[in-house]
Amino acid sequence: MYRETNIRSITKGFSWRLFATTTTVIIVYVFFGRLDLAIAAGVIETISKVLLYYAHEKIWQRVRWGKKQIEPFNLWFTGLPMSGKSTIGDLVFEKLKKYQIPMERIDSKDIRDLIPDIGYSREDRNRHMHRIGHLIKTLQNNSISTVASFVSPYRESRKAIREMVKNNVVVYVKADIEICKARDYKGVYVKALAGELQNFSGVNDVYEEPQHAEIIIDTEILSAEEAANVIVQYLKKHYIKI
Repeated sequence: MYRETNIRSITKGFSWRLFATTTTVIIVYVFFGRLDLAIAAGVIETISKVLLYYAHEKIWQRVRWGKKQIEPFNLWFTGLPMSGKSTIGDLVFEKLKKYQIPMERIDSKDIRDLIPDIGYSREDRNRHMHRIGHLIKTLQNNSISTVASFVSPYRESRKAIREMVKNNVVVYVKADIEICKARDYKGVYVKALAGELQNFSGVNDVYEEPQHAEIIIDTEILSAEEAANVIVQYLKKHYIKI
């Protein structure tokens, strides 16, 4: 969460006193009929109340009672290539911003751009998932939640992620492979079917469906916006609670 800065507290104090002091000046003038006395009372009240308000705010910042820390969580999107993981993940990330939760967005494409020599064999993918797990764990140690989207086709790698991180929420973005092919604006399914891409999940390599996903999104039924709302509601119920 964000910490209230000194300048923000002072500005809030002045903004509130602007309204309150105007009321005081009017009341004093109505009762005594003296503008000089009304203005003097307003100035004295403004200075004293701003200082008292600032002190009051700083004292309450030190009081832990009534505060509840949001435990970091990991939202893990998995599904076939072109199932809609990244699209829904981006929408969820944007919707969660209004809760001012420290968060990071992690997408498989961004990671592979940073580390281009990652292979696609089962061993390579599992090793890669362990790297991602360590990254998420490090972020969580700094109270940062994550929204991650990876094909992550193997159950053992998803299990490893679950064991490595806290509050892991698996979102299975379910889509028929024919629908994924229809969404294939990159042409990767065409290349995989032609044998140009090996170890491609759903074509020449397996995709093992999650058996214990916390959320299942059927993209034949829900739009990306509707799916994002379902996921945010789940997080509000189980993790955010503010």
